[in-house]
Amino acid sequence: MDTDRLRGILENIREGNKTVEEALKDLKHLPFEDLGFAKVDHHRELRNGYPEVIYCRGKALAHIQSIVKHMLAKGNRNILATLAEKEIYEAIRAISPEAEYHEIAKIVVVKRQEIAVTDRSILVVTGGTSDLAVAEEAAITAEVLGNPVERLYDVGVAGIHRLLANTRALDQANVIIAVAGMEGALPSVVGGLVDKPVIAVPTSVGYGANFGGLSALLTMLNSCASGIAVVNIDNGFGAGYMASIINQLK
Repeated sequence: MDTDRLRGILENIREGNKTVEEALKDLKHLPFEDLGFAKVDHHRELRNGYPEVIYCRGKALAHIQSIVKHMLAKGNRNILATLAEKEIYEAIRAISPEAEYHEIAKIVVVKRQEIAVTDRSILVVTGGTSDLAVAEEAAITAEVLGNPVERLYDVGVAGIHRLLANTRALDQANVIIAVAGMEGALPSVVGGLVDKPVIAVPTSVGYGANFGGLSALLTMLNSCASGIAVVNIDNGFGAGYMASIINQLK
């Protein structure tokens, strides 16, 4: 349920085009709908500005299909599903042909209505190409939420001249997402060069002592650069969502 649809129901009651009983039928399953295996939050867009996002890992295909069906039936304009393998995309596409798959990011987008795009941009920066999956999850999420997104990939500190050659891109962005594995030093360097928020994303990329991203996470949490916030390991979605909230503040 989005703001426009709710406003339309209320206006129809005011103008006499819909009875109170008919409106109650429309609102019957709000604020959430209990499917037995899941409780779908149909009020999420009213509260947060975007519908509930489906985290696909660990969910049965039939359950994901059912959630999508009910979200579409309740008028959700756009649907975002994360950590979705190809078979999940195929299952969603079977019930919603307009579904799009972003394979690197493992994101499925069902876009039924264009979202107004702000004129301020988000820049996604990565340490290496092994970080692309997480970076693309952040970038696609931010784009779906209505933000112009620029990408600056493979500019890690092992060849820092690559980053310093792109300071104009850093200056032009309103929010920066810095994605890195290994020792996770990239956000600290970026944070020391800019006057805007930097969202740091540690990835699980690295050899044994990386501890599945823990070393990068601790480096980012202990950064000496100001203006850096850190999300969880491999959480590109969380970074993209937070960057969007910041970027669209008035």
